[in-house]
Amino acid sequence: AMGAHGRAAGPHPAGRKAKELIGSARESLARMVGGRPEDIVFTSGGTEANNMVIHTARRHFHESQARLGDSWGTPHIVTSSVEHDSIRLPLEQLVKESLAETTFVPVSPRSGRAEVDDVFAAIRPTTCLVSIMLANNETGVIMPVTELSQRVHALNQRRAAEGLPRILVHTDAAQMIGKGRVDVQELGVDYLTIVGHKFYGPRIGALYVRGPGTTTPLHPMLFGGGQERSFRPGGSLMEPVWVFLPQAAELVSKNWEAYEAHMRDVRDYLEARLEASFGKQRIHLNSHFTGSKRLCNTSNFSILGPGLQGRRVLSHCKMLLASVGAACHSEKGDRPSSILLSCGIPYNVAQNALRLSVGRDTTRADVDLVVQDLVQAVAQLDQDQAL
Repeated sequence: AMGAHGRAAGPHPAGRKAKELIGSARESLARMVGGRPEDIVFTSGGTEANNMVIHTARRHFHESQARLGDSWGTPHIVTSSVEHDSIRLPLEQLVKESLAETTFVPVSPRSGRAEVDDVFAAIRPTTCLVSIMLANNETGVIMPVTELSQRVHALNQRRAAEGLPRILVHTDAAQMIGKGRVDVQELGVDYLTIVGHKFYGPRIGALYVRGPGTTTPLHPMLFGGGQERSFRPGGSLMEPVWVFLPQAAELVSKNWEAYEAHMRDVRDYLEARLEASFGKQRIHLNSHFTGSKRLCNTSNFSILGPGLQGRRVLSHCKMLLASVGAACHSEKGDRPSSILLSCGIPYNVAQNALRLSVGRDTTRADVDLVVQDLVQAVAQLDQDQAL
């Protein structure tokens, strides 16, 4: 496969081989999420896929308006207060430029979820997109996307009769794939974002679109060569896709239940060891919300006490590599995660937060070493505090 350097559009043997490999990658990805190969569009990563959905929803709103000769006004988008920056920042930019209106629905401090009733309360006649992540990257809380899609679908039938724009439904499934069941038929969404490196594949992305350009609109942001049926021209991202992505996707399709069970066992053991080592009074589990399901691999917790900000604890660890929040926007000093604050975690607790993720190969022995490392780091900081 590494020798397939031909252009997929080329008429020569190398081109045919490249086309075949890309087709196989598309099939593997489709199988992994329960879609059809023609519903998969490759992108450079999750950020591009998310931006593409927002761009499409706005374009579709304006085109529908022009076709019907109606004047609905400015497109409106509904999302949650805990989305990834690749959803939040493009929407904030559109608002700043008066190109769209956006409602950021707060999550419930009881459940950590964007509740369906709250999302529905934010919908207006001009709403063209609802985008709610499948699982949060900091708390691990799983959002009620299936119920949301069902209700939007029913609402769209009524809206069509009233001459109102269709509401498209998108979920960013970056965190969930490889750690739990992801089935686009079950979820009922129009768009779903896929990120390769989150399931041990290459650092590229893909967008699932339910019938791109036919059932569901999809508008390119780039114009150039005709790659990806002109939805996403540009050939530079293809080579790692051909080779490693199908393998990573097939592993998920075959083994996700075993991966999930293993990671949940190790994560639960980690939380039990933390409480046993520091005492239940001193550990606050920031990702425990009554009645909410969460990702099997994520533990977000705070070790309570003065001078134990997440960053300070990590800087005193000898072997632990972890983050205090999302790794892709970690230049925030000691300011606590806005996601945790949105979930109702008190400021002084959120400031001490650490987010640990376990992987397919993490063992209980690894957990013992990590907890030991945290105990020595905290003892050192407690001692410094006492001086």
